[in-house]
Parts: sequence; structure tokens; C-alpha cells
Amino acid sequence: MEADFSGYATKAGLKCSDGRTIMPDAFKDNHGMKVPLVWQHGHNDPGNVLGHAVLENRPDGVYAYGFFNETEAGQSAKTLVEHQDITMLSIYANKLVERGKQVLHGAIREVSLV
Repeated sequence: MEADFSGYATKAGLKCSDGRTIMPDAFKDNHGMKVPLVWQHGHNDPGNVLGHAVLENRPDGVYAYGFFNETEAGQSAKTLVEHQDITMLSIYANKLVERGKQVLHGAIREVSLV
């Protein structure tokens, strides 16, 4: 099955909005995993689930292949992405191992359209 879209969920070496920097291979254990694709990190509400993302660890970050579900919200989000009204992804991760503000390891729990 071909993905509806793809792109970097997170890039290594870039400072995130929370002040942390993701280091290379910090999420290598997530390689090949399928995680929920949600709207604006709303992972506590099933109505915010738009589909899923399959993760691929790369030397320069984590790449995501996104698949929209058939819900009204999923199809609406698909249209927004197709028309490039929404162009950014973000991750929610926990079980972080950090040194200073550098994330060395963690577990991605969802990918968000933001």
C-alpha cells in the first residue's frame, strides 16, 4: 500500500520548540513501527486520530509514511495535506533519556499534523 504522504517527523540535530535537541538514532528502536497519526498532539481523544504513520529511522532523523483513515476528520486532513495547507509534522515521545537538553533515546508514541 502506498502512503498518502511522507516526510520527516523529526530531524536530528535541530532544536525543538521545547528546547531539546534530538540526537541521531535517538528513536532507532521505533524503526518500522506503526503509530497513530493525530491532529495537534490530541492523542487522548480517539476523534483526533486521522490514521497512522510508519516510522523509518534514518541517520538524519525519523521519516514518516502517513496513511489517512476513512473518518471524516481523516479525509479532511488528507485534503489539507494534498493542498499543502498543512505541511508540518511533530512527534510526541516519552521514556526519554537525556543528557542536558540532548535526547539520546526515547519512544515515539504519535506523529501529529501541526
